[in-house]
Amino acid sequence: EVQLVESGGGLVQPGGSLRLSCAASGFTLSNSPMSWVRQAPGKGLEWVSGISAGGATFYADSVKGRFTISGDNAKNTLYLQLNSLKTEDTAMYYCANSLILPGRVAATAKRGPGTLVTISS
Repeated sequence: EVQLVESGGGLVQPGGSLRLSCAASGFTLSNSPMSWVRQAPGKGLEWVSGISAGGATFYADSVKGRFTISGDNAKNTLYLQLNSLKTEDTAMYYCANSLILPGRVAATAKRGPGTLVTISS
C-alpha cells in the first residue's frame, strides 16, 4: 500500500527556514515523479514543486529561488527546503506521488495527511 507521511512544519518568523520531509512507503521514491503542493486557509490546492524520476526539479514562480526539492533514495524520503519564508507561504503542505508538467498533480494522486507551516511574527 502506498503511504506518504509529511513532517517538519511549524511556526516560524518571516525570513526563516524550515525543512519538510515526506516519508514514502509501498513504492520506490526514486522511480516516481513527486510533487509538493500546498493549501492556504480558504484557498485551493497550489502546486509548489516537483521532481521527475530522472531528478529534474521544477518550481512554481512564487517559490523559485527560495524553495529546494530533493530526495534521499536510501531513506525513501522526499524533502522540501523552505528559505526566506513569507507570510503568504502559510499553508498545509502535502507531498504527492505525481508530477504533470508544467505544474500540477493528477487528481488521483496519493497525498499524505500534510504538515502545517505558519509564517508569522
